[in-house]
Amino acid sequence: MTVPTGRRERKKAATREKIADTALRLFLERGYDEVGIREVAAEADVAVTTVFSHFAAKEALVFERDADFERRLGLAVTGRAPGEPLLPALRLAVHDLVSHCTADGAAPIWRMIEGSPALREYEESMRLRHAESLAAAIAADPDLARTPTACRTIARFVIDAYAIGREAADPPAAVDEIFEMIDAAWAVTRPSR
Repeated sequence: MTVPTGRRERKKAATREKIADTALRLFLERGYDEVGIREVAAEADVAVTTVFSHFAAKEALVFERDADFERRLGLAVTGRAPGEPLLPALRLAVHDLVSHCTADGAAPIWRMIEGSPALREYEESMRLRHAESLAAAIAADPDLARTPTACRTIARFVIDAYAIGREAADPPAAVDEIFEMIDAAWAVTRPSR
């Protein structure tokens, strides 16, 4: 996560983190569906409007790193050195994301997500948005020169690698295995003319 530099930005980031941490604690203690936004706001000692100024929806409180994940995937494309291959950079980014999401303490959060239709639906829409954002970053790189279909397909594969790897018994091995398939798919795509 990017560290805010100014005092105001640091205070906003601290408030956002406090709200998200409070919400997650309450959700895990009492159940996602049993906790309302007003309770989160009261427990975090902020106004309901403050919660909504930081999070667009209740589901977003669970996925508070969403924007950071999307940014990191985009940076794997745009932050590469000239001539650096795309897929090793994406593989490293996915390994980092999977490592974060399989760290100690993450299992109860994923059980909560799996147990909530609203959270599963939100996660799916988030993954589709991440895939479209990643596809746009790939398509915008003139050195990669692939068709829009190829860019969208590879982006979806990368996002799926994250989801499948996160759920695997051996996440790093799963990500590596998936990226071998992604490498093969990328190799057979033809540059656009």
